[in-house]
Amino acid sequence: MNQSASAPGALAGIKVLDLSRVLAGPWCTQILADLGADVIKIERPGVGDDTRTWGPPFLKDAEGNDTPEASYFTACNRNKRSVTIDMSTPDGQALLRRMAAESDILVENFKTGGLEQYGLDHASLRAANPRLVYCSITGFGHDGPHAHRAGYDLMIQATSGMMSITGRPDQEPGGGPLRVGVALTDLFTGVYASTAILAALEVRHRTGEGQHIDMALLDVGMAILANQASAFLNTGVAPSRQGNSHPSLAPYQDFKTSDGSMLLAIGNNGQFARFCDAAGHPEWAADPRFASNTLRVRHRQILIAQMEEVTRTRGTAEWIGLLEDKAVPCGPINDIAQAFDDPQVKARGLAVSMPRDAGDGIREIVGVASPLRLKGNPPVLRNAPPALGQHTDEVLAEMGIGEEARAALRAAGVL
Repeated sequence: MNQSASAPGALAGIKVLDLSRVLAGPWCTQILADLGADVIKIERPGVGDDTRTWGPPFLKDAEGNDTPEASYFTACNRNKRSVTIDMSTPDGQALLRRMAAESDILVENFKTGGLEQYGLDHASLRAANPRLVYCSITGFGHDGPHAHRAGYDLMIQATSGMMSITGRPDQEPGGGPLRVGVALTDLFTGVYASTAILAALEVRHRTGEGQHIDMALLDVGMAILANQASAFLNTGVAPSRQGNSHPSLAPYQDFKTSDGSMLLAIGNNGQFARFCDAAGHPEWAADPRFASNTLRVRHRQILIAQMEEVTRTRGTAEWIGLLEDKAVPCGPINDIAQAFDDPQVKARGLAVSMPRDAGDGIREIVGVASPLRLKGNPPVLRNAPPALGQHTDEVLAEMGIGEEARAALRAAGVL
């Protein structure tokens, strides 16, 4: 991820009005911002996005002391400009309608019908700007019996069945349904939403018309069940939790070593045979019970028990050193600190430092680089995650709103 641009961003010239908060919407708009779009994030005066207070942990100031700003917010709001506007006021609504009329994209994640009272729903804004690509993100979509429910990632992981296939079986120690360690459906919804927006922009190139995009966390949660959903839909049997093992591959799971654990991800017969040779048990590959992946899955308990006796005889690093040059997929099970210390992570520059000077004592924010590696138009770090309202005067001045008018709006509590 570049600190300075040698070429314009892929979405340079695209204006995004971001009315979203928390994670799914901001993740979507951060992707667009990383690609060069000018994203204006609208926040409540004095309060801001909910995630600004979702701590601990909190950001540190230059002296190493906690600030009031949670690190959560910084994960999904870089490259944006923060503007504070109270949309409950007539003047705030008028400002936002004016901004929408000049935007290419609007992203919001209010409840179904929640923006109609402000005149900021799709139908109202389309009248003034028919080219607007308007993306709504909700928990359950704009129709159906649950359309008016609020939706949070944890609820969707539970409702979609994701938690039913995550964790160890009930009969094992620590068994029971678990959520994934990050807000998976929020993040995937953000990625799907950005893809839908880019598709709608391409349609606009051909037709001159924008459109409304209805993104639902539930829809995404069901979609990313992927092979597990396909298994149920085509057999009628609901998959169950089985820890770190794979329902359709073996051996494909964690294994105890003499000093910890390692992961084996063997996906074909050649890889299995090479593992067996390296482990000193070539007879496993010749065993008719293990001759194919399907047979290995069928006889999983026997095979895994034999393998674990052997994997416990060496340390994790020794196993990885032994197997890597034999093209056997394997690796350590890192914590996040170990992951960022990995030489490949460092070589790819995946931790990026973003300086910020907003007068709040925070001098630097560190984040994860965009994985979108466009060679001709790579993502560029333009702005660190902003302080609340950091760019309000800047953006309104660009709209032709003078200093006196801004002072009056601020005095009235609009900004």
